[in-house]
Amino acid sequence: MDEAEFDQFADEYHAMHTKGIAASGEGPEYFSEYKIKDIARAVRRPDGTTAAGLKLLDFGAGTGNSVPFVTKHFPTASLTCLDLSQRSLDLAEKRFPGQAAYVRFGGDSIPFDDDHFDIAFAMCVFHHIDHSQHVQMLGELRRVIRPGGHLFVFEHNPLNPLTVRVVNQCPFDANARLIGATDMKKRLLDAGFDN
Repeated sequence: MDEAEFDQFADEYHAMHTKGIAASGEGPEYFSEYKIKDIARAVRRPDGTTAAGLKLLDFGAGTGNSVPFVTKHFPTASLTCLDLSQRSLDLAEKRFPGQAAYVRFGGDSIPFDDDHFDIAFAMCVFHHIDHSQHVQMLGELRRVIRPGGHLFVFEHNPLNPLTVRVVNQCPFDANARLIGATDMKKRLLDAGFDN
């Protein structure tokens, strides 16, 4: 999907997403928070705390659904929301002013220096990216994550028939192609990630 497609759905994204996942009994906020909680759990230090002052990157942030949960579970972190869609970023900033930096992504290189972020995450983003570009995009993420930092990639399960049905019926997923875990793992390794 390109910027124009994302811009087209930005204003209705939350309502479409809510409708698409209604059968789960949960709203978009539930799914955003559990992913951020998973990240927080994974990076927790032995004493049960997370490091102060972490820099987080939400790659494909859309309308900012992660923002309140990053604020809640990483209270001292700085968050950058990166997205192709300027309209989505404008809505995110309107929803959560001052809680993140909202940065437009041109689609090729991530506009930050090497080793800039401690943690990057992509929540159901890669199925919108042409599969031939995955390794290059993952390489860009690897470049901006500091040594010892973390990347978390969340994707829909293409083996779950309910998931496939929801994606097939969702207007903003019209051009999406789901990715299996084995394929994503290979792409991560090809991009230089070692674990």
